[in-house]
Amino acid sequence: MRLRPLAALSVAAVSALALAGCAGGGAPTESATPDASGTPSQCLVDAQPGESSDSIEVSGSAPELTATVTPGLEPAEIERTLTAEGNGPDLAAGDLISGSYAIYDGATGELLEQSQDTSPDDSGLVPILLDPQQYSVFVAALECAPLGSTAALAIPGSAFGEGRTSVVVVAEGVDELETRATGTDQPAVDGMPTVELADDGAPTITLPGGDAPTEVQLADLKTGDGATVESGDTAFVQYTGVKWSDGTVFDSSWDRGQPAAFPTTGVVAGFQQALEGHQVGSQVLVVIPPAAGYGAEEGSELQNETLVFVVDILGVQRTPVPAAG
Repeated sequence: MRLRPLAALSVAAVSALALAGCAGGGAPTESATPDASGTPSQCLVDAQPGESSDSIEVSGSAPELTATVTPGLEPAEIERTLTAEGNGPDLAAGDLISGSYAIYDGATGELLEQSQDTSPDDSGLVPILLDPQQYSVFVAALECAPLGSTAALAIPGSAFGEGRTSVVVVAEGVDELETRATGTDQPAVDGMPTVELADDGAPTITLPGGDAPTEVQLADLKTGDGATVESGDTAFVQYTGVKWSDGTVFDSSWDRGQPAAFPTTGVVAGFQQALEGHQVGSQVLVVIPPAAGYGAEEGSELQNETLVFVVDILGVQRTPVPAAG
């Protein structure tokens, strides 16, 4: 992933670097802190407090979480200081929670982005996914700490590349979020694939047979009452996709054991239609012909395939508004 200029940094951009130099390949590393059984816990980063992270003055709590950063902050490595310790369960990679964050330029102390501006509702909170691939900054900040903790994270500029400046992230987890859609069940639509849910919510999709449709087909399996997903938002979802041609599963967040997050404008057109205009808590069934999927893209496993997805919408975050100038 190519990082954007510092003035335009977002959580997604910052996250591309948080594991750099701390844990290779995204594999768990044993921290020196034993769990209740006396064996070392599995922490991907296990960043420790340092002079830089200790110097960050955190004020307030979620959703009004802020910090004062002394200009010129430049740690030698990623540092984390817990400024408040919660009383919830210890968080781990793959967890989905609600919470609050703020990102600062370590060179100037300037606020770059805060969750109060990207929250989809008046709670001021946003979904936080501890995903080491997409949102590793939250893994570094909140993993192996109790839910409810507040962390101050200092990331060296060298992690962004030569000549770059440091970044400070403060984050607080608030509540665990559902990892399956919890909306109101809706009647099945004749002619559409049928869906059966396992006890944990994972779907099994059965195709109706016959020729694949040539237009996108949508059906609400559950209707939620949360915030509505808008164009450009980041949607936090569980999903399973199968090929119409043979019914085989080609991708599933359920199989990976954690939700996923996508900007609505960063997925194929048919999947985008399954997200935008739908509310958090909804479960959407979508049939996507090649023209709204991967088309005739050479080398793709899904070339000329009609795709069927079941998508559980778990949360949404608005797109940050670029700073003026």
